[in-house]
Amino acid sequence: MTQAALTHPPAAPAPSTPAPAPRGGLVRWAADRSGWLGPIGVALFAGLLRFWNLGYPRAFVFDETYYPKDSWSLLRQGYEGTWPDHANADILGHPQSIPLSSAPEFIAHPPLGKWVMAIGEQLFGLTPFGWRFMTALLGTVAVLMLARIGRRLLGSTLLGCTAALLMSVDGLQLVMSRVGLLDGIQMFFVLASFGSLLIDRDHVRARLAAAVDGDRVRLGWRPWRIAAGVFVGAACAVKWNGAMILAAFGILTVLWDQSGRRGAGARRPWRSMLRRDAVPAFLAMVGSAFVVYVGSWSGWLATGGTGADGGGGYDRHWADGRAGLSPDSVLGIPLPQVSMSWVPAPLRSLWHYHAQMYDFNTGLSTPHTYQSNPFSWLVDGRPVSMYWEQIPDGQRGCTSSGGCAAQILGLGTPFLWWTACFALVYLLWRWFFRRDWRSGAVLCAVAGIYLPWFQYQERTIFSFYMVVLVPFLCLAVAQMLGAMLGPAGCSPERRRIGAIGAGAIVLAIVGCFAFFYPLYTAEVIPMSSWQDRMWFTSWI
Repeated sequence: MTQAALTHPPAAPAPSTPAPAPRGGLVRWAADRSGWLGPIGVALFAGLLRFWNLGYPRAFVFDETYYPKDSWSLLRQGYEGTWPDHANADILGHPQSIPLSSAPEFIAHPPLGKWVMAIGEQLFGLTPFGWRFMTALLGTVAVLMLARIGRRLLGSTLLGCTAALLMSVDGLQLVMSRVGLLDGIQMFFVLASFGSLLIDRDHVRARLAAAVDGDRVRLGWRPWRIAAGVFVGAACAVKWNGAMILAAFGILTVLWDQSGRRGAGARRPWRSMLRRDAVPAFLAMVGSAFVVYVGSWSGWLATGGTGADGGGGYDRHWADGRAGLSPDSVLGIPLPQVSMSWVPAPLRSLWHYHAQMYDFNTGLSTPHTYQSNPFSWLVDGRPVSMYWEQIPDGQRGCTSSGGCAAQILGLGTPFLWWTACFALVYLLWRWFFRRDWRSGAVLCAVAGIYLPWFQYQERTIFSFYMVVLVPFLCLAVAQMLGAMLGPAGCSPERRRIGAIGAGAIVLAIVGCFAFFYPLYTAEVIPMSSWQDRMWFTSWI
């Protein structure tokens, strides 16, 4: 039941593209471009929200104290160098001073996200606008992608644009698109991988539909599945939790292939798939992801010097003069300490560096005021305050006798996230009882992104990691709203009632976003207004 539920199409699948409108003049022009006009319009709205006053606040917000400086170091040296304690003040000062040292620094995350951030710094300098530019750009493009992905997945331009609109007014996605952190970049790559798999699925179904015998079709190399591997490999090269998403997406595409062969009349779909497609499928997803991941370390691999007194990445030359590997064990399993000199020394040094990164990331348990448990993430239990400033009356436009506050709070729009909880339950029902492959696809992404964090409940972790989940929550809500609207053939009264209900939910979410907007952009507001927005003590 579970496998079939994940892979079988729904009983009455929606068309992959909307039916054409009557042709003629402006109507014809709009109909021909309806699949792009709506998504582009929503993306422009999202871009306005994300780029407006992007350089404010002129400060290092939360972990911006790490990643923008690492990005600048990668841009100038190819590896992460060290910075003095006063570096933030020097960078933000007038005139600006950039006290970067060539001595290497131990860094706990792969470099690709910082390379992406470095593009904005190359264009606009080591400034708040520069290090936030690429996260804002990718956050905007992700809205456009989601509209197109939703259109393909749900068979409706309206529902695709609804999902994109919901993401454009999600507070967490807005905040993470306006700060120089890694998670918004990773979200972009994960969503791009999911969209590539959807396109690959449609292409494969078209090929299988034309096949005479589903058992004998050899699907071979598929560019969109390779693209999916490249994108999810890039997600891994931003943060390691992308590896679990790679596993989830790999399982998803394999099950889609098996279901497609069965639908094409294959008598032994699993056997046919394993014999004809297993190796290309593995190389397309895992192989391309591995190449992208290792390639993201090219700057570190290319550095020279000793790695101790400057001129090289951290532990870049650890393997020089050594023949073995480090560590001695992985997950408590001893590794044979035999000569590995046949492996190039830079790759053995990279392995050693990864062993240290793994120990650091899995052992990080230093208490933090805003750390939280994954059980609370879907209901906005403990958002992260990324910036806080208390402003006295008479300064910076504050006219309140009780003073004012300016805050950036990583809070998902509450009405959206609470609605998404109901939507996920609806998708579970659709997947299990109606064998709806669309629900299964969204749930697979949710599982790969969200569930792995439960094994790290003792670690110092934060709710803003869930920005990667936001597109799929929006797809879930859009699918539920589509069900409220009802099928095209239902009565006008049913459609009217459904449209009123769905519209009321969307308007409530947009209104909720507008209410919390000052907390997403560090707008100066009276303390009384700030307190009105602290609905729960856990938000303070």
